[in-house]
Amino acid sequence: FVFLNCFPGFGLALNLQPSVIIIGKYFLKRRPIANGLAMAGSPVMLCTLAPLNQFLFENFGWRGSFLILGAILLNCCVAGALFRPIGAGTALAKTPVTEEGKEALKGKITEDGPMENKTEEEGGKDCFEKVNQYLDFSLFKHRGFLIYLIGNVLMFLGFFAPIVFLAPYAKHRGIDEYSAAFLLSILAVVDMVARPTTGVVANSRWVRPRIQYFFSFAIAFNGACHLLCPLASSYTGLVVYSSFFGLAFGMVCAMLFETLMDLVGAARFTSAVGLVTIAECCTILLGPPIGGILIDTFGDYKYMFIKCGAVMVLAGTFLFIMNYYNYRMLAKEEKERKTKEEDLKSVRTENEGKKTWNKDSTQDGPELEPLREKEEGEKKEVNGT
Repeated sequence: FVFLNCFPGFGLALNLQPSVIIIGKYFLKRRPIANGLAMAGSPVMLCTLAPLNQFLFENFGWRGSFLILGAILLNCCVAGALFRPIGAGTALAKTPVTEEGKEALKGKITEDGPMENKTEEEGGKDCFEKVNQYLDFSLFKHRGFLIYLIGNVLMFLGFFAPIVFLAPYAKHRGIDEYSAAFLLSILAVVDMVARPTTGVVANSRWVRPRIQYFFSFAIAFNGACHLLCPLASSYTGLVVYSSFFGLAFGMVCAMLFETLMDLVGAARFTSAVGLVTIAECCTILLGPPIGGILIDTFGDYKYMFIKCGAVMVLAGTFLFIMNYYNYRMLAKEEKERKTKEEDLKSVRTENEGKKTWNKDSTQDGPELEPLREKEEGEKKEVNGT
């Protein structure tokens, strides 16, 4: 059974990364809104999947249910087939190229990366260089990427565990099974509205230049909700918690990949997503088991929520402080670069001015009048002779 579950997990992993990258390729000006709308599909399915699974199981059995759900997922192939390559690479491919232009097009860099012109030199590359074409390990020297990676790895220790244990926690409080399951539906509905709304806010001219701060706030807000969850002793309190949790969860998911592209740029985004996903898988897998250990050890769910809340508040605080430092360093580096450019321009202007002055003084300087008179006298003597 575990072996069979590996195949759906592998397929969903292959489905996630291209869907995220495609948004970055097709949108630039309104990319946060596009990310928010695209991510809104997950809570829609979360609302409908539980009753749909129950209906399919009662009418078709578990084998028929798997077949129908697999057929629904196959529509992702249809959706992927509708996308087409865009950018300069497409235009160049459709334009007739002369023999002289073929050499110029080799190695031409488009916005999507290098053109797929394989030469004989690629055969001599070692294994590391070939892997580095698809996973750009130089990103580990990128300051913004490292800040994002550390903050997200820490965040995912407490990101998914509250969703897993929300319904069991409600049952532990004496709430019936259907009401406990309804809490997830409330979370999903709020999440569905929060993701596109967050995209609109993140795309505004006040937020987008400093979207990293907004992302840090969303993570810290998510953690604060978990810290306050143990105070909700009644069903009404859990409904309020689910609503705020859905809002915070939607805010984080809507900006999760937008902030990464803001840091590394579209050209390196593909490699960045791959490296971040590999690093985050460990903490995603460790989060719920650690929460289960805390529940078994103390016999209460509140310690699990406190752990998740504290970890996420710490991650949000870390990202806020380090992004502030990163913005300051970027501004300082930009100022130094402009200063160097101005110095080079002034030196170049000064050298050009000296050359011009020397040329003019050589041609028209008054100190050269005696030499001119002597040369004219010699010419007259030669002509007379």
